[in-house]
Amino acid sequence: MLKTLFSWCEKFSVLKQISIFSSATLVSFNFCVTPAIGDPFRQKNPIEIGEKTEAAFQAMFEKGNYKEARDYLKIAESEEIGEPLVYAMISSLHYLDESWESLKLYAEKTTEVAENLIAINPVRGNIYAATGHFLEGAYIISSEGTLKGTPKALEKLRKVFSHFETAERINSSDPELNLLKGYMDLMLAVNLPFSDPAKAIETLEDKAYPHHLAYRGLAVAYRDLDNLKKALKYIDKALSEVPENPEVHYLKAQILVAQAKDKDNNLSIRKKAEKNFDKALAKSDQMPRRLVAQIFFEQCKNINNIDDGKRPCDPMRDAIRDGLGTWGPPELPALR
Repeated sequence: MLKTLFSWCEKFSVLKQISIFSSATLVSFNFCVTPAIGDPFRQKNPIEIGEKTEAAFQAMFEKGNYKEARDYLKIAESEEIGEPLVYAMISSLHYLDESWESLKLYAEKTTEVAENLIAINPVRGNIYAATGHFLEGAYIISSEGTLKGTPKALEKLRKVFSHFETAERINSSDPELNLLKGYMDLMLAVNLPFSDPAKAIETLEDKAYPHHLAYRGLAVAYRDLDNLKKALKYIDKALSEVPENPEVHYLKAQILVAQAKDKDNNLSIRKKAEKNFDKALAKSDQMPRRLVAQIFFEQCKNINNIDDGKRPCDPMRDAIRDGLGTWGPPELPALR
């Protein structure tokens, strides 16, 4: 869901105006105590989520390796059929790939499996019923457009909040709930006029787990609030826990570019951003092609600003984006 939430914020500006929901994102595995039964959210009283689901989460959100995550999810879909997180992650992959009908199918499957789980585990059942409705809303906006789709998406949003509120009444301290709901509350607070993000920030700082994803959400929020000093603080905290994740390096590069713009196109800061873009693109073959194309485009524009170059960033991006296959190419066009 977090992957979709990030991307939705970036892609549909109207949703910012009406209070709804950019590449990058749910859970890590830096445990002080590692539960044997595979719960990436809870250090105490873990819940059995599934070995392959856990491995997929580790691949996607600690390593930023979507290709490996997809392979684990294929197995989890057949072996761990009662786990709604499996279908939510598959749905998010289809969102990133803009496979709208597959997104719809797995969003509905997320909702269905989550609703069946409510009787057994009402907290997680309601968390993923909320997630399923959120993903269904993403499908509506993506397939029907903002003008036609917004009323239907808002109805889905009402159900999202209802399920989250039910889960919160049962156990307001649950780390999984606080991670997902904290992300949503923070993104809404950042994008709604006259909203105060303080409570959502506190939730992510104090109640959400794993920490690196909470830090990542806070970095995005502070970036969008134009508090770039705090954004850098939190992205560095995230990188201290997942230093090999290419998407976290990408986010740091974006924050540094914004900071450079604020400082009269400071070339020293842009060169720091260049290094982070390079670290992200070094793992291009493990990320979706469209995501790689966007990272490449932003790096190209950044380097043009550094050396006053005239590189054709748009057509090079389009060639990557429109190439064959799901994943980014291992070799990218030369920028230097």
